[in-house]
Amino acid sequence: MSTQYDRLFEQISELVMHHSPSGVEGEIDELLMRQFAELGVQAWLDAAGNAIAYLPGKDSERRIAITAHKDEIGCIVKTIGDEGRVDVRKLGGSFPWVYGEGVVDLLGDNQTISGILSFGSRHVSHESPQKAQQEDKVLRWEDAWVETKCSPEELEAAGIRPGTRMVVGKHRKRPCRLKDYIASYTLDNKASVAILLGLAARLKTPAIDTYLVASAKEEVGAIGALYFTNNQRLEALIALEICPLSSEYPISDGAAPVLLSQDGYGIYDEALNLQLQQAAKKANIPIQIAAISGFGSDGSIAMKFGHVPRAACLGFPTQNTHGYEIAHLGAIANCLDLLEAFLKESS
Repeated sequence: MSTQYDRLFEQISELVMHHSPSGVEGEIDELLMRQFAELGVQAWLDAAGNAIAYLPGKDSERRIAITAHKDEIGCIVKTIGDEGRVDVRKLGGSFPWVYGEGVVDLLGDNQTISGILSFGSRHVSHESPQKAQQEDKVLRWEDAWVETKCSPEELEAAGIRPGTRMVVGKHRKRPCRLKDYIASYTLDNKASVAILLGLAARLKTPAIDTYLVASAKEEVGAIGALYFTNNQRLEALIALEICPLSSEYPISDGAAPVLLSQDGYGIYDEALNLQLQQAAKKANIPIQIAAISGFGSDGSIAMKFGHVPRAACLGFPTQNTHGYEIAHLGAIANCLDLLEAFLKESS
C-alpha cells in the first residue's frame, strides 16, 4: 500500500506544480496530453479547453463520462497601479486570508512575474486602514495588493494586464507528506485528475465507452463540462471531487471515499449511487454517504441543466477546502479502485 501511496503522492505533486487558473490552463494541458500519449490512450483538447481521453468499451452503444476539473482557484488582475502594485479580485472561491502574505505568480502573456501578496504593516495605529484588519474587519481582496517592484513598462512587457491570472507561487505549492496524508494547495482538483490518469493506465477495456474528462473552467461555472455534455450524448456522468470535512456534515476523515446524495445545485441520481455502492461493497471498499451545501460539481450542474440524465459525485474527505488542503492518500486510491471496478462491470 505504501508504494501505491508513494506513486499517488508523486503524481499529484507533479500536477500541482503545473499552474492552471480557470481559463489559463495551458501548462497542465501540455502535461496531460503528454501523459495520455505515453499511456497509448486516444486524447484531445476540445474547443472549450477540456482534456479528454477516450476508452472504447465492449458495448459501444453506451457512453459514460468521468470528470475531474483541472482548473484551480486564483485571482484575476483588475488594475495596474503605480510603483509596481497590482490589484486583483477573486477567480473562484479564493480568499486573501487563506493564502496569506507571500509569493504569488502573475501569469503574463509573455512572462510569469512573481510578486508578494501584501496586506500592509501591522505596527500601525487607527490612522491606518490595516488596523481594522487586526481587530474587527475581515480581510478582503479590496484590501490587498500584489507588490512586484516592477515599473509599468516592465509589467507591460511581461504581458501583465487586466485579466491576467494570479495563483500561489510555485515555490509555495509543493505538496507536503504527513504520514498517509497529502497536504497541498489545489488538491481541488489535481488529486482527482491523478485518478483520471490512473484509470487511463489501468482500464484498457471498460464495459461501455468511457470518456475521461479533465474539465476546464469548473471553478467559474462548470463551463467545460457543460460544453462537453451539450455536445456528447451520455447515459451518465460521475464527477470526481474533494469533499469538505466540517462539523456540519457526517463525514469522517480517513480512507473512505464519499458519495454525495445532494449538493448546492440539487440531488444526484439514486440509482447510479446505488450501483456505485454495490461496486464498492463487491470490491470491499468502505464508502460514506453525505448531503452537503455550499458546493457544486460538474455532475450536479450538468444534470441541473438537463445535459445528462444521471449524475453522481464521488469524492475524498478533505480538510481546509479551497485552502491548504489535506486528504488521505487512501481515500484517493479507493476512488480509483472503486471506479475501475465499476467501469469494468457497468450495467
